Amino acid sequence: MQVRDVMVKDHFMVRETDLIEDVLKIMTEKKINGLPVVNKDNLLVGMVVKADIYRFLIDPGHIDSCPVDWVMAKEVITAHPDESVKEAANKLLSNHIVAMPVVENEKVVGVISVENLLEYYSQRDLS
Repeated sequence: MQVRDVMVKDHFMVRETDLIEDVLKIMTEKKINGLPVVNKDNLLVGMVVKADIYRFLIDPGHIDSCPVDWVMAKEVITAHPDESVKEAANKLLSNHIVAMPVVENEKVVGVISVENLLEYYSQRDLS
């Protein structure tokens, strides 16, 4: 099984200039833990997860009207649609991340998360 078979294809992306409060609202409403961050040319420049935002907001003096660029991870671990699900799972585990963008030809084509992998493995007959 390949990443393309389990990734979320109808994914959301945010811009690096979007406000943290707006990004958190999207994540909460859509029940998403991680979002790819793209620039004006729709090229991947980062990844933001709820934990990044919460860690930022817990510090005194930080306000939620800052751009997501302030909290996103700029060194992004990615998957390719043709990778095996096992390879993607190992990337998530070894890098201690909950989600990663799936990139093909420099464009974000999906997102794969721990939840996607749990769903995939829970539906398989592993006995």
